[in-house]
Amino acid sequence: METNNIPHVQARFFTKQPQFSVPSAPFSVQAQVGTCDLSSLINSLLNEGDGEKTNVDFDFLIDGEFLRLNLDKHLENKGISTESLVDIEYIEKQQAPEPEDSLVHDDWVSCIQGCKDCILSGCYDNTVRLWSVNGSPFLTIPGHSAPVKCVQWITDDDSTVKTFMSGSHDQTIHIWQWDCESNSVDCVAACRGHAGSVDCINVDHTKQRFCSGSWDKMLKLWSAECEAVEDEDEDGDIPHKRRKTSRRKVQTRVPILTLSGHNEGISAVEWIDTNQICTSSWDHTIKIWDLEQAEEISSLQGSKVFLDMSYSPLNRQIVTGSSDRHVRLWDPRSSDGALVKSIYTSHTGWVSSVCWSKTNEFLFISGSYDSVMKLWDTRSPKAPLYNMTGHDEKILAVDWSIPSSLLSGGADNHLKIFQYKE
Repeated sequence: METNNIPHVQARFFTKQPQFSVPSAPFSVQAQVGTCDLSSLINSLLNEGDGEKTNVDFDFLIDGEFLRLNLDKHLENKGISTESLVDIEYIEKQQAPEPEDSLVHDDWVSCIQGCKDCILSGCYDNTVRLWSVNGSPFLTIPGHSAPVKCVQWITDDDSTVKTFMSGSHDQTIHIWQWDCESNSVDCVAACRGHAGSVDCINVDHTKQRFCSGSWDKMLKLWSAECEAVEDEDEDGDIPHKRRKTSRRKVQTRVPILTLSGHNEGISAVEWIDTNQICTSSWDHTIKIWDLEQAEEISSLQGSKVFLDMSYSPLNRQIVTGSSDRHVRLWDPRSSDGALVKSIYTSHTGWVSSVCWSKTNEFLFISGSYDSVMKLWDTRSPKAPLYNMTGHDEKILAVDWSIPSSLLSGGADNHLKIFQYKE
């Protein structure tokens, strides 16, 4: 077939996955090729010779952004001349997450967090629930007097006694110890001090302190110590005969520090480092706080209500979900004035929850009132990698604490588990 009149582009291919490397010499490819054509080219180069044949789906990046149009259209949109030599990176295409399980609750699933092979969930029926990652129920804990709005593991190791906490619309935070061997749980502390619903909690990397944000607009710092207090006699001593059988006493705990500055409720709180905390709020702002100075040190202004926020220590960036249906990528360290680095537009309802991958600096998930959870790559700003459907009502929470499991909870009383492969 005559191809002399078809425009071509000189392209040089490279990869950071050495098992898929090809010669670095430039290739002449038709300007109108798409990712399928380029993937076929790379596979043909890999299959030259008598070795084992491969058939791998690849994705392609030019200047750090995924190729989602034909090559000539992408270059035109980016102002890159088709006459120049174009360097194209290729990586193995991300597999679609597969639906694995759906865990039924008695009311809305408002919050979730995974930890190795366990899942915590909080529910509008005032309970906290413990599940295995394969969907088996461990415990239902009726510890609060109002809907549970946030949960988080404190310990994430392999010990037989694990600790976690839960915050509630009843204005309290409870710290729990769970004995995995006996499958029994004790509340060791009740943290009191908020005057509104506790909507977000987060423990620091030392597991010694945690912070909380509330509908009362306040940010509070607490001790995360989990030592149980036993019944004492009038002199403060534990009688010897009662030491082994004494009932644990729930300790009432008050905050170490209270910080004010938001004009509306706090929707999310994250540790940026040992002494800096970031909060998002219904007042359209993101604030960064210094705990040593006990003050707000910066404020990022948004245009709409922030429903959730997630910070990644891998790339030191923030993603937020808002009531305008957009997900935004922020760089709080930016000095060029462009704090919003990218806007991800695909949801058709309020974006209620966002969560970064713990192992990949480019990936995050979002959940929305449109009942869909989406998997995003920051290098693909125009469209999500995958949509995960299955909820019949709005999604209230998503979580990616377990690298192999994408979790979502919603107003249809279900917790959905999607299997993810690196």
